[in-house]
Amino acid sequence: MQISLQQASKRFNKEWIFRNLDYTFELGQHYALIGNNGSGKSTLLQIIAGYSSLTKGSIHWSGNDHTTIFQQISFAAPYLELVEEFTTMEQFDFHATFKPLQPSISVNDIIERIGLKNSAHKQIRYFSSGMKQRLKLALAILSDTPLLLLDEPCSNLDKEGYQLYAELIQQFAQHKLIIVGSNDPQEYAFCQQQLNLMDYKKA
Repeated sequence: MQISLQQASKRFNKEWIFRNLDYTFELGQHYALIGNNGSGKSTLLQIIAGYSSLTKGSIHWSGNDHTTIFQQISFAAPYLELVEEFTTMEQFDFHATFKPLQPSISVNDIIERIGLKNSAHKQIRYFSSGMKQRLKLALAILSDTPLLLLDEPCSNLDKEGYQLYAELIQQFAQHKLIIVGSNDPQEYAFCQQQLNLMDYKKA
């Protein structure tokens, strides 16, 4: 998988969020999108995921059938909601119907690994924000997809949650194309590449 941006530009109302961005993301590489708040990190992740579109320029995917791009992507972000009426087990079952999980670990083992064993049959509506975030990360990281998008992945997590995040990335996502949008170096410490979107505010 390769994702190429050519003269990529995004404008909200009269303000350009970023302009004339030329960049290529490669499978197996890990990238950090950095920059001040409002620099376009979340916006660019949403464009890559197909949730939003560019104002100018183009995005090109190679190595995949464009009709199945959705099935190639896993995305975790604080603003992407879980189905609150589901229990933890039901959420995993529902998720796996359109994005299978990696075969190397069972759902029960995942739930225990992320500290939700005692909440496996509890509705998500009763979870704390930290519990919800651990569940979101597990669903995204452990999906059998080549592209992993993470927007502020450790939001609402405590010290143990940060450690869990690092362990899941190390064990289950090293082979993926990972793009992390963050201002927290702990969230993208494993990334080999950094793209500072502030460089494209007035390009």
